Amino acid sequence: MLVIPAIDLKDGRCVRLRQGDMAAETVYSEDIVAVARNWQRCGAGLIHVVDLNGAVGGEPKNLSQIEAVRKAVTVDVQVGGGIRTIETVRRYLKAGVSRVVLGTAALTDRAFLEQACMEFPRQVVLGLDARDGKVAVKGWTAVSETKAIDLLREVRGLEIGAVIYTDIARDGMLNGPNLTALKEVVASSAFPVIASGGISHVEDLLAVRLLGPKIEGAIVGKALYDGKLDYQSAVAALGKE
Repeated sequence: MLVIPAIDLKDGRCVRLRQGDMAAETVYSEDIVAVARNWQRCGAGLIHVVDLNGAVGGEPKNLSQIEAVRKAVTVDVQVGGGIRTIETVRRYLKAGVSRVVLGTAALTDRAFLEQACMEFPRQVVLGLDARDGKVAVKGWTAVSETKAIDLLREVRGLEIGAVIYTDIARDGMLNGPNLTALKEVVASSAFPVIASGGISHVEDLLAVRLLGPKIEGAIVGKALYDGKLDYQSAVAALGKE
């Protein structure tokens, strides 16, 4: 199981938000390239980058910074936030990004999701962000009436690489992942699942892994930046079990 460090970008800086609130940010670094290189040095095989400005604004706002990250590291980088057109997908993948994460577009523009999956099979990740089990969109500023598990069933036939399930209420709160919801997502998904939101201890990672072989990894943000979780110790603990 992969432990995937997150780099959330807002105005070109590495930040963390509480429950997706753009006004509740903590700035961790002005140098995102240095942050990415640090995670590579720690042994990360995949880095998860989110353009927060893009997620809210609907188009990439930190593209040059993300391209700089891609050039600075040799490990895989997956990117999400504001990817709403096939041109943006092409640009990111041409720049060497391994996978792109589509969230809002998966719900509001199914034709785009299908085109992206057809053109770039397994390089599109479904970003399933939920509040009380329902899919949130537009950088979590709006919640739809669609249940996360219903959306999963609707896209079963597409060439999706993985599903990232984020429980918004847990994000940035360090109070553990929503294992009940994750279990339901794993049972409903035809694709590998990545857990996100609330992970703060090695025990959380072990609990996520117990959900079965469909679990590809877990995204960790605030716990790493606050020093509550040491990346290399976490990976070592997973290796021992």
